Order: sequence, then C-alpha cells, then structure tokens
Amino acid sequence: MVEGSSRRALVVDDSRAIRKIIGRTLGGLGFAVSEAADGLEGLVRLGESDAEVVLVDWNMPEMGGLEFVRTVRADPGRADIRLVVVTSEAELGHMVEALDAGADEYLMKPFTPAALFDKLALLGLVDAADAPPAMA
Repeated sequence: MVEGSSRRALVVDDSRAIRKIIGRTLGGLGFAVSEAADGLEGLVRLGESDAEVVLVDWNMPEMGGLEFVRTVRADPGRADIRLVVVTSEAELGHMVEALDAGADEYLMKPFTPAALFDKLALLGLVDAADAPPAMA
C-alpha cells in the first residue's frame, strides 16, 4: 500500500502477474492497492478495506468476476464502489453481460496503462492532473 494515500483500490485476479501490473499502475496514480486471488478472497478484502474501485477478472476459481460483481451490487451499502471487469473475453455479449451484472466499466486484456487510466477517468476517479507524464 502507498503510505498516506486516501484513494483505495482492490485488484481481484487469479494471475499474480496481472495483479502486480494493475497494482503498479494504480499505485502510480496515487491509489493504495489491496489484492485478492479470487472472488471469495476479494469479498473478504473488500470487507476489510474502504476501496472505492475494484478491478476484477472474469474467469477465476472459487468465485468468478461476474458472481463477484453481482454479490457486491446486491449489497446496498456498497452501491458507491466502482467495479471494472478486466478480462480477455472479447465478445460484445460478454461486455453486455458484465455491464448488466453491475460492472461500471469493462477493460480488455492486454491493456496499456493509458487504457486503464482512461477507464478510471470515465468513472471520475482520476483526472488529467493525476496522469504520470507517460500517460498524459
């Protein structure tokens, strides 16, 4: 976690490498980042934090991304949490399904740090002043 950061994010993905890549990018934008390896662990971590955004993979063991999204959206106390599904699922139907489940945004793997920044900007979580020079 980034010391003193007031913005918090949770990355839920069964790939440790993807968690680290997303975490580094978010850290560079001033987010304190927590990680979870699947949806069930993600729910535990979410309960332990005050994350304002969760980036969640579609395909994971134990509890997949869509079930995670539906579970979070079923809790009225978590209505303000922004959910971004991050996946290699490229079909339009998958995107529609994720958004219908309650995701706020959909980010395709592989992605660039700038693409992640753009999704966060669409959600009002970052603005141009937050962008590192490489993303500006």
